[in-house]
Amino acid sequence: MSVSADAANPPEFDQCVVELKSTAKQQGISQAIIDSSVANLNYVPKVIELDRRQPEFTTTFGDYIGKRVTDWRVQQGRKLLREHKDLLDKLTKQYGIPGQYIVSFWGLETNFGSYKGKMPVLDSLATLACDPRRSDYFTGELMQALRLKQQYGFSDEKMVGSWAGAMGHTQFMPTNYLKYAVDGNGDGKADLWDSTEDALTSAANFLQQLGWNANERWGREVLLPENYDFSALGVKNTMPLTQWAQKQLTQVSGKPLATPDMDAALYVPAGHKGPAFLGYDNFKVIMRWNRSEFYAIAVGHLADRINGAAPMTVKPPKHQRLSRAKVKQLQQALNNKGFDVGKPDGVLGRNSIAGLQAFQRSQGLVADGFPDKDSFEALGVSY
Repeated sequence: MSVSADAANPPEFDQCVVELKSTAKQQGISQAIIDSSVANLNYVPKVIELDRRQPEFTTTFGDYIGKRVTDWRVQQGRKLLREHKDLLDKLTKQYGIPGQYIVSFWGLETNFGSYKGKMPVLDSLATLACDPRRSDYFTGELMQALRLKQQYGFSDEKMVGSWAGAMGHTQFMPTNYLKYAVDGNGDGKADLWDSTEDALTSAANFLQQLGWNANERWGREVLLPENYDFSALGVKNTMPLTQWAQKQLTQVSGKPLATPDMDAALYVPAGHKGPAFLGYDNFKVIMRWNRSEFYAIAVGHLADRINGAAPMTVKPPKHQRLSRAKVKQLQQALNNKGFDVGKPDGVLGRNSIAGLQAFQRSQGLVADGFPDKDSFEALGVSY
Protein backbone atom coordinates (compact mmCIF):
# COMPACT_ATOMS: atom_id res chain seq x y z
CA MET A 1 0.00 0.00 0.00
CA SER A 2 1.03 3.63 -0.31
CA VAL A 3 1.32 4.16 3.45
CA SER A 4 3.42 2.01 5.70
CA ALA A 5 2.15 1.42 9.21
CA ASP A 6 4.28 2.90 11.98
CA ALA A 7 3.46 -0.15 14.06
CA ALA A 8 1.77 -3.47 13.55
CA ASN A 9 -1.95 -3.32 12.83
CA PRO A 10 -4.19 -3.86 15.89
CA PRO A 11 -5.13 -7.57 16.23
CA GLU A 12 -8.84 -6.78 15.86
CA PHE A 13 -8.08 -5.02 12.55
CA ASP A 14 -6.13 -8.01 11.26
CA GLN A 15 -9.09 -10.23 12.21
CA CYS A 16 -11.42 -7.86 10.39
CA VAL A 17 -9.21 -8.06 7.28
CA VAL A 18 -9.68 -11.84 7.29
CA GLU A 19 -13.45 -11.22 7.16
CA LEU A 20 -13.01 -8.56 4.45
CA LYS A 21 -11.11 -11.10 2.31
CA SER A 22 -14.05 -13.47 2.62
CA THR A 23 -16.54 -10.71 1.76
CA ALA A 24 -14.46 -9.66 -1.25
CA LYS A 25 -14.36 -13.24 -2.51
CA GLN A 26 -18.15 -13.57 -2.12
CA GLN A 27 -18.61 -10.33 -4.08
CA GLY A 28 -16.56 -11.50 -7.04
CA ILE A 29 -13.31 -9.64 -6.39
CA SER A 30 -10.43 -11.50 -8.05
CA GLN A 31 -8.05 -13.57 -5.94
CA ALA A 32 -5.16 -11.53 -7.33
CA ILE A 33 -6.60 -8.29 -5.89
CA ILE A 34 -7.48 -10.01 -2.61
CA ASP A 35 -3.89 -11.23 -2.31
CA SER A 36 -2.22 -7.98 -3.39
CA SER A 37 -4.52 -5.32 -1.92
CA VAL A 38 -6.82 -6.70 0.75
CA ALA A 39 -4.09 -8.80 2.38
CA ASN A 40 -1.91 -5.70 2.71
CA LEU A 41 -4.43 -3.25 4.13
CA ASN A 42 -3.18 -0.98 6.91
CA TYR A 43 -5.03 0.53 9.85
CA VAL A 44 -4.85 4.35 9.82
CA PRO A 45 -5.52 5.83 13.31
CA LYS A 46 -5.79 9.34 11.82
CA VAL A 47 -8.91 8.28 9.91
CA ILE A 48 -10.74 7.35 13.12
CA GLU A 49 -9.55 10.57 14.74
CA LEU A 50 -10.97 12.61 11.84
CA ASP A 51 -14.20 10.60 11.83
CA ARG A 52 -14.74 11.36 15.52
CA ARG A 53 -13.69 14.98 15.40
CA GLN A 54 -16.67 17.27 15.51
CA PRO A 55 -15.77 20.93 15.28
CA GLU A 56 -16.00 22.55 18.69
CA PHE A 57 -17.62 25.64 17.20
CA THR A 58 -20.36 25.99 14.63
CA THR A 59 -19.39 27.79 11.41
CA THR A 60 -21.20 31.03 10.65
CA PHE A 61 -22.60 31.57 7.16
CA GLY A 62 -20.36 34.61 6.72
CA ASP A 63 -17.25 32.58 7.55
CA TYR A 64 -18.35 29.68 5.33
CA ILE A 65 -19.05 31.80 2.25
CA GLY A 66 -16.04 34.04 2.87
CA LYS A 67 -13.68 31.08 2.73
CA ARG A 68 -15.29 29.45 -0.32
CA VAL A 69 -16.51 32.17 -2.65
CA THR A 70 -13.27 34.15 -2.77
CA ASP A 71 -12.16 36.65 -5.41
CA TRP A 72 -9.39 34.25 -6.43
CA ARG A 73 -11.82 31.38 -6.87
CA VAL A 74 -14.20 33.55 -8.90
CA GLN A 75 -11.37 34.73 -11.19
CA GLN A 76 -9.91 31.23 -11.53
CA GLY A 77 -13.38 29.85 -12.23
CA ARG A 78 -13.92 32.42 -14.99
CA LYS A 79 -10.53 31.57 -16.48
CA LEU A 80 -11.32 27.82 -16.48
CA LEU A 81 -14.81 28.44 -17.88
CA ARG A 82 -13.10 30.09 -20.88
CA GLU A 83 -10.30 27.54 -21.06
CA HIS A 84 -12.67 24.55 -21.15
CA LYS A 85 -15.41 26.29 -23.15
CA ASP A 86 -15.66 23.67 -25.91
CA LEU A 87 -15.93 20.78 -23.44
CA LEU A 88 -18.36 22.61 -21.17
CA ASP A 89 -20.57 23.66 -24.09
CA LYS A 90 -20.67 20.02 -25.19
CA LEU A 91 -21.61 18.90 -21.66
CA THR A 92 -24.35 21.52 -21.43
CA LYS A 93 -25.80 20.25 -24.70
CA GLN A 94 -25.51 16.59 -23.69
CA TYR A 95 -26.45 16.72 -19.99
CA GLY A 96 -28.27 20.04 -19.58
CA ILE A 97 -25.84 21.41 -16.95
CA PRO A 98 -24.53 24.95 -17.63
CA GLY A 99 -20.73 25.11 -17.49
CA GLN A 100 -20.55 27.57 -14.60
CA TYR A 101 -22.18 25.02 -12.27
CA ILE A 102 -19.75 22.25 -13.22
CA VAL A 103 -16.82 24.62 -12.64
CA SER A 104 -18.34 25.76 -9.33
CA PHE A 105 -18.58 22.18 -8.00
CA TRP A 106 -15.02 21.58 -9.19
CA GLY A 107 -13.83 24.69 -7.33
CA LEU A 108 -15.58 23.83 -4.08
CA GLU A 109 -14.67 20.13 -4.06
CA THR A 110 -10.93 20.30 -4.84
CA ASN A 111 -10.07 23.92 -5.59
CA PHE A 112 -10.22 23.08 -9.32
CA GLY A 113 -8.22 19.89 -8.87
CA SER A 114 -5.35 21.44 -6.93
CA TYR A 115 -6.09 19.38 -3.82
CA LYS A 116 -7.64 15.96 -4.32
CA GLY A 117 -6.59 14.42 -1.00
CA LYS A 118 -3.58 12.26 -0.17
CA MET A 119 -4.96 9.49 2.02
CA PRO A 120 -4.77 5.91 0.67
CA VAL A 121 -8.39 5.16 -0.16
CA LEU A 122 -8.31 1.40 0.42
CA ASP A 123 -6.63 1.80 3.84
CA SER A 124 -9.04 4.58 4.84
CA LEU A 125 -12.12 2.60 3.84
CA ALA A 126 -10.84 -0.57 5.52
CA THR A 127 -10.15 1.36 8.73
CA LEU A 128 -13.73 2.67 8.72
CA ALA A 129 -15.16 -0.70 7.65
CA CYS A 130 -13.50 -2.30 10.69
CA ASP A 131 -14.86 0.38 13.02
CA PRO A 132 -18.36 -0.32 14.43
CA ARG A 133 -19.76 3.19 13.94
CA ARG A 134 -20.64 2.81 10.22
CA SER A 135 -19.15 -0.55 9.40
CA ASP A 136 -21.76 -1.73 6.89
CA TYR A 137 -21.62 1.47 4.84
CA PHE A 138 -17.83 1.59 4.61
CA THR A 139 -17.53 -2.16 3.98
CA GLY A 140 -19.79 -1.58 0.98
CA GLU A 141 -17.68 1.35 -0.19
CA LEU A 142 -14.48 -0.68 0.21
CA MET A 143 -15.93 -3.47 -1.95
CA GLN A 144 -16.86 -0.90 -4.58
CA ALA A 145 -13.33 0.56 -4.46
CA LEU A 146 -11.91 -2.93 -5.03
CA ARG A 147 -14.35 -3.40 -7.92
CA LEU A 148 -13.15 -0.06 -9.33
CA LYS A 149 -9.56 -1.25 -9.09
CA GLN A 150 -10.52 -4.51 -10.78
CA GLN A 151 -12.43 -2.77 -13.57
CA TYR A 152 -9.82 -0.14 -14.44
CA GLY A 153 -6.55 -1.58 -13.14
CA PHE A 154 -5.83 1.42 -10.89
CA SER A 155 -2.82 0.99 -8.63
CA ASP A 156 -3.19 1.31 -4.85
CA GLU A 157 -0.79 4.27 -5.04
CA LYS A 158 -3.04 6.08 -7.51
CA MET A 159 -6.14 5.55 -5.38
CA VAL A 160 -5.73 8.41 -2.92
CA GLY A 161 -8.38 10.81 -1.66
CA SER A 162 -10.09 12.18 1.43
CA TRP A 163 -9.93 10.44 4.80
CA ALA A 164 -13.44 9.05 4.13
CA GLY A 165 -12.57 7.67 0.69
CA ALA A 166 -13.79 10.39 -1.71
CA MET A 167 -11.69 10.51 -4.87
CA GLY A 168 -10.54 12.65 -7.73
CA HIS A 169 -11.30 16.14 -9.04
CA THR A 170 -14.97 15.76 -8.07
CA GLN A 171 -14.52 13.76 -4.84
CA PHE A 172 -16.74 10.80 -5.72
CA MET A 173 -17.17 7.98 -3.22
CA PRO A 174 -16.51 4.55 -4.82
CA THR A 175 -20.22 3.71 -5.27
CA ASN A 176 -20.84 7.01 -7.09
CA TYR A 177 -17.62 6.55 -9.07
CA LEU A 178 -18.86 3.22 -10.41
CA LYS A 179 -22.38 4.53 -11.03
CA TYR A 180 -21.74 7.94 -12.52
CA ALA A 181 -18.13 8.29 -13.69
CA VAL A 182 -17.83 8.68 -17.46
CA ASP A 183 -14.91 8.11 -19.83
CA GLY A 184 -15.00 11.62 -21.30
CA ASN A 185 -11.82 11.46 -23.36
CA GLY A 186 -12.43 8.03 -24.90
CA ASP A 187 -9.28 6.31 -23.60
CA GLY A 188 -11.25 3.34 -22.24
CA LYS A 189 -11.33 4.28 -18.55
CA ALA A 190 -13.02 6.89 -16.39
CA ASP A 191 -10.08 8.45 -14.54
CA LEU A 192 -11.21 11.09 -12.07
CA TRP A 193 -7.67 11.74 -10.80
CA ASP A 194 -5.71 12.53 -13.94
CA SER A 195 -8.32 13.40 -16.59
CA THR A 196 -10.07 16.75 -16.26
CA GLU A 197 -12.29 15.77 -19.20
CA ASP A 198 -13.42 12.58 -17.44
CA ALA A 199 -13.97 14.43 -14.15
CA LEU A 200 -16.07 17.27 -15.58
CA THR A 201 -18.09 14.90 -17.77
CA SER A 202 -18.72 12.73 -14.72
CA ALA A 203 -19.88 15.74 -12.68
CA ALA A 204 -22.33 16.66 -15.44
CA ASN A 205 -23.63 13.08 -15.64
CA PHE A 206 -24.01 12.89 -11.84
CA LEU A 207 -25.99 16.14 -11.68
CA GLN A 208 -28.25 15.05 -14.53
CA GLN A 209 -28.88 11.72 -12.78
CA LEU A 210 -29.65 13.55 -9.52
CA GLY A 211 -32.47 15.33 -11.34
CA TRP A 212 -31.05 18.66 -12.55
CA ASN A 213 -33.62 20.75 -14.42
CA ALA A 214 -31.85 22.14 -17.49
CA ASN A 215 -34.29 25.05 -17.82
CA GLU A 216 -33.90 26.49 -14.32
CA ARG A 217 -31.19 28.16 -12.29
CA TRP A 218 -30.33 27.15 -8.71
CA GLY A 219 -32.13 30.01 -7.03
CA ARG A 220 -31.40 33.68 -6.37
CA GLU A 221 -30.81 36.26 -3.69
CA VAL A 222 -33.99 38.20 -2.91
CA LEU A 223 -35.05 41.11 -0.73
CA LEU A 224 -37.66 40.60 1.99
CA PRO A 225 -40.37 43.15 2.78
CA GLU A 226 -40.30 45.10 6.04
CA ASN A 227 -41.74 43.07 8.92
CA TYR A 228 -41.69 39.76 7.03
CA ASP A 229 -43.07 37.20 9.49
CA PHE A 230 -40.84 34.22 8.49
CA SER A 231 -43.72 31.76 8.87
CA ALA A 232 -42.70 30.30 5.49
CA LEU A 233 -39.07 29.29 5.87
CA GLY A 234 -37.00 26.31 4.71
CA VAL A 235 -37.61 23.38 2.40
CA LYS A 236 -40.82 22.25 4.13
CA ASN A 237 -42.43 25.55 3.10
CA THR A 238 -41.88 25.27 -0.64
CA MET A 239 -44.47 27.16 -2.68
CA PRO A 240 -44.94 28.62 -6.19
CA LEU A 241 -43.12 31.81 -7.12
CA THR A 242 -46.49 33.51 -7.54
CA GLN A 243 -47.08 33.10 -3.79
CA TRP A 244 -43.62 34.49 -2.95
CA ALA A 245 -44.41 37.49 -5.13
CA GLN A 246 -47.69 37.95 -3.21
CA LYS A 247 -45.64 38.03 0.00
CA GLN A 248 -43.83 41.07 -1.47
CA LEU A 249 -40.42 39.43 -1.95
CA THR A 250 -38.51 41.17 -4.75
CA GLN A 251 -35.38 40.78 -6.83
CA VAL A 252 -32.30 42.43 -5.29
CA SER A 253 -32.78 45.28 -7.77
CA GLY A 254 -36.16 45.97 -6.14
CA LYS A 255 -38.01 44.80 -9.25
CA PRO A 256 -40.89 42.34 -8.76
CA LEU A 257 -40.07 38.64 -8.84
CA ALA A 258 -40.50 36.94 -12.17
CA THR A 259 -43.18 34.28 -11.69
CA PRO A 260 -42.68 31.37 -14.08
CA ASP A 261 -44.36 28.11 -13.06
CA MET A 262 -41.69 27.15 -10.51
CA ASP A 263 -41.58 26.30 -6.82
CA ALA A 264 -39.14 27.78 -4.35
CA ALA A 265 -38.25 27.76 -0.65
CA LEU A 266 -36.83 30.62 1.39
CA TYR A 267 -33.48 30.41 3.21
CA VAL A 268 -32.00 33.00 5.58
CA PRO A 269 -28.71 31.35 6.62
CA ALA A 270 -27.51 34.37 8.62
CA GLY A 271 -30.83 35.42 10.11
CA HIS A 272 -33.06 38.34 9.18
CA LYS A 273 -30.15 40.81 9.06
CA GLY A 274 -28.32 38.76 6.44
CA PRO A 275 -28.98 37.85 2.81
CA ALA A 276 -32.12 35.93 1.86
CA PHE A 277 -32.35 33.35 -0.92
CA LEU A 278 -35.07 31.55 -2.82
CA GLY A 279 -33.92 28.05 -3.69
CA TYR A 280 -35.54 26.32 -6.68
CA ASP A 281 -35.69 22.60 -7.46
CA ASN A 282 -32.02 22.61 -8.52
CA PHE A 283 -31.13 23.81 -5.02
CA LYS A 284 -32.47 20.47 -3.78
CA VAL A 285 -30.39 18.69 -6.44
CA ILE A 286 -27.24 20.39 -5.13
CA MET A 287 -28.19 19.19 -1.65
CA ARG A 288 -28.30 15.62 -2.96
CA TRP A 289 -24.60 16.07 -3.73
CA ASN A 290 -23.95 17.56 -0.28
CA ARG A 291 -26.65 17.84 2.42
CA SER A 292 -25.56 21.30 3.62
CA GLU A 293 -27.68 24.38 2.85
CA PHE A 294 -24.52 26.49 3.19
CA TYR A 295 -22.84 24.31 0.55
CA ALA A 296 -25.81 24.58 -1.82
CA ILE A 297 -25.87 28.37 -1.55
CA ALA A 298 -22.08 28.49 -2.05
CA VAL A 299 -22.29 26.35 -5.22
CA GLY A 300 -25.08 28.48 -6.66
CA HIS A 301 -23.55 31.83 -5.73
CA LEU A 302 -20.08 30.84 -6.95
CA ALA A 303 -21.60 29.64 -10.24
CA ASP A 304 -23.38 32.99 -10.63
CA ARG A 305 -20.16 34.91 -9.89
CA ILE A 306 -18.17 32.77 -12.34
CA ASN A 307 -20.83 33.59 -14.92
CA GLY A 308 -20.31 37.32 -14.36
CA ALA A 309 -22.79 38.20 -11.59
CA ALA A 310 -22.04 40.71 -8.85
CA PRO A 311 -21.34 39.81 -5.20
CA MET A 312 -24.25 39.42 -2.78
CA THR A 313 -26.29 42.58 -2.37
CA VAL A 314 -26.76 42.03 1.37
CA LYS A 315 -23.46 41.15 3.02
CA PRO A 316 -23.59 38.42 5.67
CA PRO A 317 -23.23 40.15 9.06
CA LYS A 318 -20.41 39.11 11.36
CA HIS A 319 -21.76 36.75 13.98
CA GLN A 320 -20.15 35.18 16.98
CA ARG A 321 -19.28 31.54 16.38
CA LEU A 322 -21.29 29.44 18.81
CA SER A 323 -19.76 26.47 20.53
CA ARG A 324 -21.69 23.23 20.26
CA ALA A 325 -21.96 23.26 24.06
CA LYS A 326 -23.66 26.67 23.82
CA VAL A 327 -26.13 25.39 21.19
CA LYS A 328 -26.90 22.45 23.50
CA GLN A 329 -27.73 24.93 26.27
CA LEU A 330 -30.04 26.76 23.87
CA GLN A 331 -31.77 23.50 22.92
CA GLN A 332 -32.17 22.45 26.54
CA ALA A 333 -33.61 25.85 27.44
CA LEU A 334 -36.14 25.54 24.60
CA ASN A 335 -37.14 22.07 25.83
CA ASN A 336 -37.46 23.38 29.38
CA LYS A 337 -39.85 26.10 28.21
CA GLY A 338 -42.05 23.59 26.38
CA PHE A 339 -40.68 24.08 22.85
CA ASP A 340 -39.69 20.49 22.10
CA VAL A 341 -36.61 20.31 19.86
CA GLY A 342 -35.57 16.75 20.73
CA LYS A 343 -32.41 15.63 22.48
CA PRO A 344 -29.86 18.48 22.66
CA ASP A 345 -27.00 17.62 20.28
CA GLY A 346 -25.32 20.95 19.58
CA VAL A 347 -26.54 20.96 15.95
CA LEU A 348 -29.17 23.49 14.93
CA GLY A 349 -31.28 21.28 12.63
CA ARG A 350 -34.80 21.78 11.33
CA ASN A 351 -36.52 20.81 14.60
CA SER A 352 -34.37 23.20 16.61
CA ILE A 353 -34.98 26.03 14.14
CA ALA A 354 -38.75 25.41 14.22
CA GLY A 355 -38.72 25.33 18.04
CA LEU A 356 -36.64 28.51 18.21
CA GLN A 357 -39.00 30.22 15.77
CA ALA A 358 -42.00 29.32 17.92
CA PHE A 359 -40.22 30.65 21.01
CA GLN A 360 -39.17 33.87 19.24
CA ARG A 361 -42.75 34.41 18.10
CA SER A 362 -44.00 33.93 21.67
CA GLN A 363 -41.60 36.65 22.85
CA GLY A 364 -42.32 39.19 20.09
CA LEU A 365 -38.87 38.67 18.57
CA VAL A 366 -38.16 38.36 14.84
CA ALA A 367 -39.08 34.70 14.28
CA ASP A 368 -36.32 33.81 11.80
CA GLY A 369 -35.10 30.73 13.73
CA PHE A 370 -31.64 32.26 14.02
CA PRO A 371 -29.82 31.92 17.36
CA ASP A 372 -29.00 35.59 17.94
CA LYS A 373 -28.11 37.38 21.16
CA ASP A 374 -31.70 38.52 21.83
CA SER A 375 -32.96 34.92 21.65
CA PHE A 376 -30.27 33.66 24.02
CA GLU A 377 -31.04 36.42 26.51
CA ALA A 378 -34.82 35.77 26.31
CA LEU A 379 -34.11 32.10 27.08
CA GLY A 380 -31.90 33.05 30.02
CA VAL A 381 -28.76 31.56 28.41
CA SER A 382 -25.54 33.59 28.21
CA TYR A 383 -24.53 34.40 24.62
